[in-house]
Amino acid sequence: MQREIKKKAAVYSILAVLLATILGAVCLNFGIRPLLPQISVSALSTFSSYEELENYLNVVQKTPYYYMEISESPRIPLPPGVTPSVYSLYSAGIREGVDVNTFVPQGGPEYSVTNVQVAGVDEADLVKTDGEYMYIVSGNNVTILKAYPAEDAEVLSQMSLNGTLRGIFINGDRLAVFGESYFYQPVEAYSVAEIIVRPNETAILPPLQAIISPYPFYSTSSETFVNVYDVSNRTNPIWIRDVTINGSYFSSRMIGDYVYAVTSQPTLWRDSGVILPTIVSQNGAETIQPTEIYYSNVSDNSYEFTTIVAFNLKLDESETEHKTFLLGSASCVYVSLNNIYITMQKQEVFETSWTEATPVYRVRIRDGEIECEASGEVPGRMLNQFSMDEHGEYFRIATTIGQTWSPENPSQNNLYVLNMSLSIVGKLEGLALTERIYSARFIGDKCYLVTFRQKDPFFVIDLNDSFEPKVLGYLIIPGFSDYLHPYDENHIIGVGKEDSNVKLSLFDVTNVTAPAEKAKYIVQGDWSDSTALTDHKAFLFDKSRQLLVIPVSMTVVVKGDEYYTKGFWQGAYVFNITLSDGFVLRGNVTHQENGVGDWESSYWVNRALYIHDVLYTISNKKVKMNDLETLQEINEVELP
Repeated sequence: MQREIKKKAAVYSILAVLLATILGAVCLNFGIRPLLPQISVSALSTFSSYEELENYLNVVQKTPYYYMEISESPRIPLPPGVTPSVYSLYSAGIREGVDVNTFVPQGGPEYSVTNVQVAGVDEADLVKTDGEYMYIVSGNNVTILKAYPAEDAEVLSQMSLNGTLRGIFINGDRLAVFGESYFYQPVEAYSVAEIIVRPNETAILPPLQAIISPYPFYSTSSETFVNVYDVSNRTNPIWIRDVTINGSYFSSRMIGDYVYAVTSQPTLWRDSGVILPTIVSQNGAETIQPTEIYYSNVSDNSYEFTTIVAFNLKLDESETEHKTFLLGSASCVYVSLNNIYITMQKQEVFETSWTEATPVYRVRIRDGEIECEASGEVPGRMLNQFSMDEHGEYFRIATTIGQTWSPENPSQNNLYVLNMSLSIVGKLEGLALTERIYSARFIGDKCYLVTFRQKDPFFVIDLNDSFEPKVLGYLIIPGFSDYLHPYDENHIIGVGKEDSNVKLSLFDVTNVTAPAEKAKYIVQGDWSDSTALTDHKAFLFDKSRQLLVIPVSMTVVVKGDEYYTKGFWQGAYVFNITLSDGFVLRGNVTHQENGVGDWESSYWVNRALYIHDVLYTISNKKVKMNDLETLQEINEVELP
């Protein structure tokens, strides 16, 4: 009887496969896409015990590891601003390492906010404003400034924190401050072994006393903290709560009233055991147990604990939600309104070559809830968060594979479309051989891609059919763009370099088959640079005001009594930008004495924003206020 049932089941399975194949062929012949399968929960598992976790790292995955014995001496905090490589060893001392939206409140002035990738998903930054006050990170201080009206601007309060500050959020009367604390601890005896095991070989751990050094060694570690303050009285902020997570700060977002923080902690053995992530909150200290740690059976060349923590910024007593994943080394984070996408960079080295891949994990988020729902992988390596995008029920990602300098393995650039199960459903491969991606931007059903080696191919890619991405057109011009920003639906702003100087481009993609560089502006000098090339939060743009502001650094020629010398200028360039006139430089604002200074960075402008009719430029030591139309100076405030 059982044999008969099995026989029938096998027949039905074959018939089901044949029917699915026939239906798929019919659909394709008639131009109809087959329905995507239902989204299934990822095959991520949790460990059943501590021994299984240790065995996974030590034997199954053969991951490189660090092993050390720690003395009973207490951890000693490193000075603020010192950022060593996490969990590295230091010998004989310590080494130092180191879309603008416009908000219009009811009854208040219009003001600019942080330039973010996804509308509604705020990103932590060094400067925030609510239209009346400014909150500024400088060094290990957070300063609250009465900013508007500009004539009455003054410092109201300042908080000094232990650690290196990474960014802040402001939400009504709640201020969240993100930072890292670093510690070092004497190591009595240590052994460091990187296990490189080829298939069918056995990992052999070296004895603990394999290496004993007569010199003092130190182990360094880090913790990420989030401090929350009640700033209803801006002259006297009150600490409300804090959350501390083992590991280094990786990224953070705020959606509505919920804050999400992502941290990364390398796998490390101490005192003969794997250090597990720990979260400390108002509920006490909680060590994440192996039975709570999610993992996949995908091999990688290194492993880290990636922890996502979420809590409601407005509810002081709210529970802290968290999930921990044992994954490869996290390389980038992209966050939509509903999902966090975490990518890894993976290389597999063979005797004569290597392969590159980017594993991707999709973590669903909603009102503080966290759930890993899918995982996948695409070939190649990605550049930054703008190489990723979620659109409808699809996730898009652009990667580079190979090396620009390698004749055996020349670089090429690819674009992949994945469904919510993170299975590849469409792809476009082999773009711009021997070049690599310098910038990417997904806008609706288009992708704009810049690759570079000697010239700048600017690609327009159609993603209207997620199953068949295609190049619509491209433009080759000198230089390259490091950052792309939408001007409107038919025009894109590019910020990059031509030769040694900053270049602004305005691309016209009205005719997608023949994109054109409608306008450009080059910052003249022997050399110029801008932090906006690598940090989109330094880019201030408002189309309705025809306003574009970026920080600029450049060498200049200074005339002395008898000779000319080279000096250094740093400040903000202020442009009018229109389709008719392109980029028109209106002027600049500098915080340097006499306009020219040395390389000391305390007065370098790193952010700009506006409140009503006032332009604010911010450096670590000063906030300057200028009339937004005339750029005439109104006021300035020195930061303590």
